[in-house]
Amino acid sequence: MKITPKTKAFGAEISDVDLSGRLSPELREACINALLEHKVIAFPDQKLSDDSLERVSCWLGPFGHDPFIAPIPDREHIIAVCRGAEEKAPIFAENWHTDWSFQAEPPAATCLYGIDIPSCGGDTWYADQIAAAEGLPKALKTMIEGKRAVHSAKLPYAPDGVYGENDRRSDRTMDIRADTSAHATFSHPLLSPHPQTGRERLFGCVGYIIGIEEMPEDEAVPLLMELLAHQTQDEYVYQHQWQQGMLVIWDNRSVLHKATGGYEGQARLLHRTTIQAFA
Repeated sequence: MKITPKTKAFGAEISDVDLSGRLSPELREACINALLEHKVIAFPDQKLSDDSLERVSCWLGPFGHDPFIAPIPDREHIIAVCRGAEEKAPIFAENWHTDWSFQAEPPAATCLYGIDIPSCGGDTWYADQIAAAEGLPKALKTMIEGKRAVHSAKLPYAPDGVYGENDRRSDRTMDIRADTSAHATFSHPLLSPHPQTGRERLFGCVGYIIGIEEMPEDEAVPLLMELLAHQTQDEYVYQHQWQQGMLVIWDNRSVLHKATGGYEGQARLLHRTTIQAFA
């Protein structure tokens, strides 16, 4: 197993590993340690069926719950992140976020496997939230220390949200199921230790974060926007380029991410699973 850092900051490529073959406890430990260190790890040149993708995911930990997006046929835990060649709907997940941060217990990691990858565009951007926490200006850190953010799926996934009734009338190929359950809220600290490494990190960002407990909206929103500008500075961002047959796993507890376009006229298909925790 060879680990090659992608940048000086974070992200790594792991080669000389066949994830469709034997998955040993030793390899699992090495992969999790690499993920905790590098935050985003990519395995190129993999040949994974849906069975193999599920096997790798379960090897790392139990599946998490994926709301609001229908799984692919005959599967319970695989989502198709797809876009048709002629699709005109806005790019799915093009704003910064942490997957399912609006859950009471957000998942540990996301696995995304490239099946049909365009010849250009479609990069995924990641922002290191441990480095962002370390780099907080003193005044901004003082303003958010001890504060709990209110997380909700209502802006994207409520019936009147971005992916609600109006979006269903678009030409979007993804099977998104907006629902009133998106109005539920859960709070998490803006600053907290990473559950496994103990390193201080910022968790989540405006979008899934809709407010701050015990703070008026007219104060919370500007603060969250100021914080987002800090969280996504160039020095904290890694731009990942996809390849067909590449499996990427990222630590939802330590990064933000967003999708990008730039592949108009080409189809794009990736299969995704969610890992609740590393058992």
